[in-house]
Amino acid sequence: MALRTLTTGGAPWRVLIAGGSYAGLSAALNLLDLCEGRPPRFNPAFKFEDIPAVFTGKLTRRIPVEITIVDERDGYYHLIGSPLALASKEYAAKAWVNFKNVPALQDPSIKVTQGSIESVDCEAHKATISLHASQRKETLQYDYFIAATGLRRPWPVVPQSLTRETYLAETAGNIESCQDSVIVIGGGAVGVETAAELKLVRPATRVTLVHSRQQLLSAEPLPGEFKDAVAPLVREAGVELVLGQRVAYYAERNSCPESNLTLHTDDNIPSVCCPGRRGYVKIEPTLHFSGADHHFAIGDVARWSGIKRCGGAMHMGHHAAHNIYQELVSQRIVPDEAEAHRKPDYLELNEFPPVIGLAVGRKAISYVAEQGVKQGEEVLQMMFGDDLGWSICWNYMKLGDKNLVPGDEQDLGLRELELGGTVEKERLEMINGKGGERVAVSEVVAAVA
Repeated sequence: MALRTLTTGGAPWRVLIAGGSYAGLSAALNLLDLCEGRPPRFNPAFKFEDIPAVFTGKLTRRIPVEITIVDERDGYYHLIGSPLALASKEYAAKAWVNFKNVPALQDPSIKVTQGSIESVDCEAHKATISLHASQRKETLQYDYFIAATGLRRPWPVVPQSLTRETYLAETAGNIESCQDSVIVIGGGAVGVETAAELKLVRPATRVTLVHSRQQLLSAEPLPGEFKDAVAPLVREAGVELVLGQRVAYYAERNSCPESNLTLHTDDNIPSVCCPGRRGYVKIEPTLHFSGADHHFAIGDVARWSGIKRCGGAMHMGHHAAHNIYQELVSQRIVPDEAEAHRKPDYLELNEFPPVIGLAVGRKAISYVAEQGVKQGEEVLQMMFGDDLGWSICWNYMKLGDKNLVPGDEQDLGLRELELGGTVEKERLEMINGKGGERVAVSEVVAAVA
């Protein structure tokens, strides 16, 4: 099926986004900014004048768009905060915000639907959605599709609940189980952070982290210097370590005499994005599906280099939004001049180098190739703040801001995107070195978050 054409005006372009986490929300909100005539929130320095058709006055900045976000959950969940949500009722309540309570999503051009995408017909540009509220199925026609479904990770890596109400009950039950002792199985990033946060919030609880290898984070493409430095931080946080041992048997929750809670943290499988495509989606540097125009994959579900992180997911969301907007502008050019053949000015994704930030109790440890390994309380504040990155991500995506009309000083990019003054300067220096040339803020967050 050919994509419909549009000159100026006309019916809104229909964009369907599967997934309402870091990648999906970043794509939706940056695209909305562009289509409403504002620089994208991840790049305040963007200039519409750099688009020839806009600069010459042939087109207005604004493009009508209808963005539909489909997510299994009824709210935005801060996945990075899962280790703390498992240990603190107060934080658990903060980590999940119903979509209806996210100010940035309260826009006539955005619709959020709680449901699951059962199938996608890339040729016909149709998707079948199973709606959770009514238990019925609905077919949606779209012009652009963005897969941002992430990975299906088991409990306790992410909560399995689909509503905030049941999620709070789920985490409360876990917290109540963390009384005497807890065994965390799996020494990847999630396992380390989960064990450390449990011990931090509940210092009287005996927390043991079991990992089958001699080094923590053994599966990650990180230097030995970083991996060797993690274990001492874990022990310093009060967590007991058992390395080089496999768990041959474990009992169900509350039935094991050695521990009243056992948590597995290492298993994850790619989410199902499209029928017959179980696993990661192969993408081009422009984030298009390989072999399918007008279809994009972003975030964890995309097959791309680097460690899966929320910063990379948000960065991809921004790129996808930019590239879709470029295609929409190109579609609207009247085909009577040479510039009708102008190709969209795509942003292309660079390879993601191995980068990580790991919260370990009251400290954090980070690795960026140019800067090496850093650790300490100051690293925790720079990379996670006081709430395991909740405020950093919320503010970076501007989820608490209502969308303003073009002409507002903030939306024209005349003031810096607020990431916290000195903290952002340190983040920039971490990537570029002192006095280095400033890069786009989305590049910085992609590197360190």
